Amino acid sequence: METLVVIIVLAIAFDFINGFHDAANSIATVVSTRLLSPRIAVVWAATFNFVAFLFFETTIASNIANGVHANVVSLTLVGAGLVGAIVWDLLTWWWALPTSSSHALLGGLAGAAVAKAGIGSLDAPLFIRTGIFILASPMIGLFLGAILIRLLNFIIRYQSPSDISRMFRPLRLVSAALYSIGHGGNDAQKTAGIITAALIATGHQVTLPGHKPHVPIWVIVSCFTAMGLGTMSGGWRIVRTMGMRISKLTTVSAFCAEASGAATLFLATGLGIPVSTTHTITGSIVGTGTVGRASAVRWGVAGRIVWAWILTVPGAALISAFTFWAVTRLGFSP
Repeated sequence: METLVVIIVLAIAFDFINGFHDAANSIATVVSTRLLSPRIAVVWAATFNFVAFLFFETTIASNIANGVHANVVSLTLVGAGLVGAIVWDLLTWWWALPTSSSHALLGGLAGAAVAKAGIGSLDAPLFIRTGIFILASPMIGLFLGAILIRLLNFIIRYQSPSDISRMFRPLRLVSAALYSIGHGGNDAQKTAGIITAALIATGHQVTLPGHKPHVPIWVIVSCFTAMGLGTMSGGWRIVRTMGMRISKLTTVSAFCAEASGAATLFLATGLGIPVSTTHTITGSIVGTGTVGRASAVRWGVAGRIVWAWILTVPGAALISAFTFWAVTRLGFSP
């Protein structure tokens, strides 16, 4: 029982770190365009991160709980997976790289599972769908962002800058709120799935064959609360990268990035697919930044981010696999 509590606390800690690591996803465009002050922006984002559980079913959490075959899952495996994800998140936060906490978590879980029982222990369809959306989510965000900003630029082409600012201020608040709901709805469910897997592994919850695991309400509320609190703590190193270094955002382009990113997240969450909020908003920012001229995008910064994306799953997997190997050598049950 004590070990289960430690795993749950570790999972909640990951969710908190996910919140402040990915806070930039929710507030970078708001802060960089000075729509809200940083302090108010994080409270705004955290509030909608938390209420997201009211809008979505727990399909992603159930899928994550089934990500590794039930006969392979153990507390040691789950703990090693969480350590891999947390270490990777902290390293990339220190390097100011907006990588995916979602893929770090999946990579960590996969690395520990493969170290224990080989690649056959993984739910192949889940990881294949996730792999497809590693590429698809930023491309969808990019496409929607580029289309939306071109459409809006055509509609408001005769408006003065002051009129545009006055028109888009309330719309920006709505788009930022929607993006935060999408962020919380997709990301917090992943940790809820990990805790559910731990409950199943210890016999505290039983899932009938052919049925999706039930995610307890206390798990849902705990994960969404931790993410909201993490977002309130901010993530200023990554905010600067996301909001200021990829492309210079205007009021209109920031709205388009948030709206297209939110639409992508709502789509993926509705389909029950865990995606990266970081990939999504980065693609949306790049899409809006390419309007007019490609040189508006700082491709050197974007390239560093892409390399961080590529290395996230194997990096977290290697850390978790080593952690699993180390703790089992110390005598802990595999």
